[in-house]
Amino acid sequence: MPSTVPSPTTTRPAGAQATAVWFAADLLWVRLADGRELGAPLEWFPRLAGAEPTQRERWELIDQGFGVHWPDLDEDVSVLALLGLPD
Repeated sequence: MPSTVPSPTTTRPAGAQATAVWFAADLLWVRLADGRELGAPLEWFPRLAGAEPTQRERWELIDQGFGVHWPDLDEDVSVLALLGLPD
């Protein structure tokens, strides 16, 4: 009898990797490989909201660009979550 359990692998959307991150006013902005730009309120990310500008500027891409990490703040943001998709 074939299994009806879904595969644990998740397909990630093409072009949804982050390529740039910046802050403007009270928003976190992420540019994706396909050219889209996502803005999210800083209030969603208390560590980023309370950080110094120099701490916010020091970020790195993780998970092949599907995440952003701020080492000084131990903060991670999922690009898929910003898109409203499951991680």
